[in-house]
Amino acid sequence: MTTKRVFFALWPDHRQRDRLRDVINSVARNVEGRAVERRNWHITLAFLGDIDEAQIPKLKERAGQIETESFRLSFDRLEYWARPKVACLVTPTVPGELERLVSSLNSLMQDFGVIAEDRTYRPHITVSRSARAFVTERLTQRATTEWSNFKLIESVSSPGGVSYIPL
Repeated sequence: MTTKRVFFALWPDHRQRDRLRDVINSVARNVEGRAVERRNWHITLAFLGDIDEAQIPKLKERAGQIETESFRLSFDRLEYWARPKVACLVTPTVPGELERLVSSLNSLMQDFGVIAEDRTYRPHITVSRSARAFVTERLTQRATTEWSNFKLIESVSSPGGVSYIPL
């Protein structure tokens, strides 16, 4: 059995990445750690882990049936998360549309034998890994993004690091 390591995510398009670039670059340079490459920026919705490759088409088909309501995320600060040692852009609130999407994806995961993590969902963009602790920094300018869809993403590890590939 061949597996793929996958997760559902909000995957920024080029326009969104451009909008986030200046905000992320302005705060990331103040963080001691390993910067996440721009091509890997995303907002994880639900992590599935290793899934049998033969199940991927069915997973994509079922995910495609989930209704996605449009919503906005407004990132307003950079936080340090001690357990994973990362620096993340975070939002002050989680829109109801996003909560419903995450709930739908968690239900879908159960149909594929994956139990959702038992913690409060916090949308974020990881900007640095192996970060050194710092005090939360408010952004001088919010980074607001609009969303109306999501993607299934494969996490591929290589000697050069991790790459994320939309399936």
